[in-house]
Amino acid sequence: MDWKIRRGEMKMLSGSRFPRGLGHDFAGIVDAVGPGTVRLEVGDAVVGVATIPAAGAFAESVIAEEKNTVLKAPSISFEQAAALTLVAVTAWTGMVQRAQVRAGQSVFIAGCLGGVGRAAVQIARLRVARVTGSCSAAGHEEALALGVSEVVDYHDFDFARYRNRFDVVFDTAGKLSFRQCGAMLKQGGQSLHIVPTLAKMIGSLLSPRHHLVFGNPTLESLTNVTEACEQGKLIPAIGRIVPLSEAISAIVELETKGLPKGKLVVVPDAWPVRDSTS
Repeated sequence: MDWKIRRGEMKMLSGSRFPRGLGHDFAGIVDAVGPGTVRLEVGDAVVGVATIPAAGAFAESVIAEEKNTVLKAPSISFEQAAALTLVAVTAWTGMVQRAQVRAGQSVFIAGCLGGVGRAAVQIARLRVARVTGSCSAAGHEEALALGVSEVVDYHDFDFARYRNRFDVVFDTAGKLSFRQCGAMLKQGGQSLHIVPTLAKMIGSLLSPRHHLVFGNPTLESLTNVTEACEQGKLIPAIGRIVPLSEAISAIVELETKGLPKGKLVVVPDAWPVRDSTS
């Protein structure tokens, strides 16, 4: 999301005034607390989201609201926690709070190996739903290992084959239209979208079955996703870990080339940078 904000592709959410802070997910130690803070104390290990438009988590220190911050479980590394929150909260908001996915339902997730897509697959499995997902042909085996029951190559997708088949269609890639999603839905089904184009913002207001999903964190959603992570049921994928001094070049590379797997995690320069698989 950060590189899309940098390119001006999300002005409806981020605004157009500068300077603009980047970095939304964070994990760290509480240095100080402000008046009215009741749950957290100095020295607590925490995880949270620095919300739009302020953001600013690409830094050694960040100012955050208590309502968007929860305690980090000791079993979750700081790197894992920093890679978890925004994508997981977005997926949780869509799958659980909006669509109320339940056992036995059929869910289609477009972009099932992206950040939100991976989280959505795991949450759907947590809710005992059956998942069909789209990704590139190269990601087929990885998607199966993640828990996708049927994997579709998005380069060769036949919408007619999936007509009226799903209770929920979650477009985490921003590639499907309301019309395409509607054709795939069963009667009473819902589609979820995370890319806020003007057309989709207007369309979601006019249609009861198509919804825009925003990763606005709440204490409930943050608690739920961190607990699921602690239990090993919602694991973020980390593609690369870089020191803060290399953040700009890493983001440019991410913007132009992408990461084959997982999230880019930025740590302070003094932080011991470990392999992303450790």
